[in-house]
Amino acid sequence: MIFVTIGTQAPFDRFIRIIDEIAPSLKEPIIAQTYKGEYKPQNIKTVDFLPPDEFNKLFNEARLIISHAGMGTIISAMNKQKPIIIFPRKASLGEHRNEHQMATAKKMEQLNYVYVAYNEEQLQTLIMTPDLKPLHQLGDFASQQLIKSISEFIKR
Repeated sequence: MIFVTIGTQAPFDRFIRIIDEIAPSLKEPIIAQTYKGEYKPQNIKTVDFLPPDEFNKLFNEARLIISHAGMGTIISAMNKQKPIIIFPRKASLGEHRNEHQMATAKKMEQLNYVYVAYNEEQLQTLIMTPDLKPLHQLGDFASQQLIKSISEFIKR
């Protein structure tokens, strides 16, 4: 199962429409959290809002996460070792108040932490790629390097 999430701040109809158009080419179900969108998908199962326990259940069961460029979802995917494709919202299209999601996507791509699609073709190519693997893992604790750096800073 593929789990798609757009966050809970605003609809992301352009993204959901693209996912809906790709869905017939796939051989597995897609469940999308759509949050008050106007576009009515025909090929995917949607839910407007998910309580945290239901969201976590779907997240944990998913083979692949596809998301807006929200840091909460990105961090959760890395922590749970789930492959994630991010598709940033564009303020220039009225999808957000500024271009911070584009900046997040570029940085995550530069670090090779997540798969990033900036357009419909890239998104389709990534979704159709078999067996995407997680690109980066986050643990439950800070790295020894970070702890050492902070300790040295405090000692100064």
